[in-house]
Amino acid sequence: MNCPKGALVGNSFSLDLLGFHFGSIISGFALPLKEEDKIFLQRVLIPLHKPKTLGVYFQQLSYCVNQFIDKDPKLSSIVIKGLLKYWPITNSQKEVMFLDELKDILEEIDMVEFQKVMVPLYWQIGRCINSFHFQVAERALLFWNKEHIINIIAHNRHVIFPIILTALEKSARNHWNQSVLNLTLNVRKMFMDIDDGFFMSCLIHLKEEKVELSKSSEKRKKAWERLENTANHRPPTTRNTAALVTHSATSIS
Repeated sequence: MNCPKGALVGNSFSLDLLGFHFGSIISGFALPLKEEDKIFLQRVLIPLHKPKTLGVYFQQLSYCVNQFIDKDPKLSSIVIKGLLKYWPITNSQKEVMFLDELKDILEEIDMVEFQKVMVPLYWQIGRCINSFHFQVAERALLFWNKEHIINIIAHNRHVIFPIILTALEKSARNHWNQSVLNLTLNVRKMFMDIDDGFFMSCLIHLKEEKVELSKSSEKRKKAWERLENTANHRPPTTRNTAALVTHSATSIS
């Protein structure tokens, strides 16, 4: 698919062009997809998630991206990598949109494509769970209420549990929003139902890590205190230096 990039970005950006025309064109693509069609997805559609104005055309863009994935499910991991690359840092409303799109993709993703991205994906979801913006945290915690997602998580629990558990425990202790706290406890219970033994093992390991970190922090604190005490009790050297200078000057004269 050949399309000038300027037709998709800037002031002349057309929502109808993206949503209706491109959506219809993509759904009519022959299989297997041509390489140029995949390049269009990677170099034009995925980068369109970056602008601050994403909310203006998000629904149309998401529709087009999902059309590609419907045509070729192997593209799901490519799209997820793209979303992680352009993940918003300080824009909570964009994070909510990204999470909604991710959820739609994960509801259909196969095991092979999921395993390609599960580690960076769930590190990001963990960060979202600990977001102070309650809508971001809620969206991240609602990932776990779809059967297909639960199944692939259960299959890959030895990788995902250790990543997510830290975020869940932090949220359960510190989050200010009651709805987020309730969802956190629900997800925690779901993990226990999937594999109670492994969940408890991860929890024990997490607590041991915290103890070790606390010990290391205390050691560093004491080391700094010793250095400060040594510096405070060190005899001043300025007077001796001045005396040496005076003596040297007298000897020369």
